[in-house]
Amino acid sequence: MSSPKNGSPGEARKQNGSRKRKRPSSQDSDINGATKHKSIRVSPREPARMYEPDLTISPSDEPVEEFEPISLEDAKNGKATRPIRVYADGVYDVYHFGHARSLMQAKNAFPTEVYLMVGVSNDELTHKYKGNTVMTETERYESLRHCRYVDEVISDAPWVVTPDFIDLHKIDFVAHDDLPYNSAGSEDIYKEVKAMGKFVATQRTEGISTSDLIARVVRDYDMYIRRNLARGYTAKELNVSFIKEKEVQVRQKMDEIKGRLTDKSQEILTKWEEKSRDFIGSFIDMFGREGRLNQLIGKGKDRIFDAGARIKRALSPGRHADLDDYDPYGSPTRSPKVPRLSFDPEISDDEEDEQGKEIREAVSSTF
Repeated sequence: MSSPKNGSPGEARKQNGSRKRKRPSSQDSDINGATKHKSIRVSPREPARMYEPDLTISPSDEPVEEFEPISLEDAKNGKATRPIRVYADGVYDVYHFGHARSLMQAKNAFPTEVYLMVGVSNDELTHKYKGNTVMTETERYESLRHCRYVDEVISDAPWVVTPDFIDLHKIDFVAHDDLPYNSAGSEDIYKEVKAMGKFVATQRTEGISTSDLIARVVRDYDMYIRRNLARGYTAKELNVSFIKEKEVQVRQKMDEIKGRLTDKSQEILTKWEEKSRDFIGSFIDMFGREGRLNQLIGKGKDRIFDAGARIKRALSPGRHADLDDYDPYGSPTRSPKVPRLSFDPEISDDEEDEQGKEIREAVSSTF
């Protein structure tokens, strides 16, 4: 056996039973010196199953399985001998991280394993008790199926959880935030579940809700219309009028060329924007439902009817025999002059440069 002095350093360490300590490299820590944690790879899982009752078997023929109830105290103390079946329900329209966090709380409500079932109401019930939704019922079902915390999705869920529904799905506890939910003629639709001792409270995520997201879209309405028109959507698909479409297109073209304008061209553009707004307003004032054109047509009908009456009186003279002196409406009022959009601002031709011509051509092509 060779001496450690004659052998390699590695062989000497092996003989002495010592190991070389690995020095931390620069790749094991960030720029602040904090140790980096190794990333954990989460294995993919299949989407949650959809509840599908077997309609070929009547309730009386179904085998009765022994289902030992679990008290809330035993569930919290980790004394459950089987997976705890927790049920959460809702509309889940425009699914967002606030929904996901509430389901995460329901999944982790107890120290032992939880089987999470999520009930989603259909369109008919939702429209009746809460109003129209952005997503269809099928889209809302699929959104929940792909949440990592959900084990089973129950479609066409009832608006109010009843004891019969709890027995049907063998539900141990119902998870929802603790605030009273006033709906369907009840001060709190979870009142009966709370009285049964089967309610588990979750916390809402502040600052995010479906109503908040819809409010953001409504607030930036013009911006989203402009973006979607630029992406190829038609005015009909966006449910906007012809006038609104042209207004958005004009603003879009203005913004596209604003970046390369001089001060003089910016002044020209500002005047054209003002004239375009006057033109759009005048167009609506003339051709709208309550516009002047409809008023003139109505007055014209009245004058035609009055002319026929005057002809009858001329054939049978009465107290208004002198038709030249009779005018029940007085002198006809001239129709107001309709302002017309002009693309010639009050700037002399010698002051207009090539950029001004470019602006005029861009705006003119919109109409």
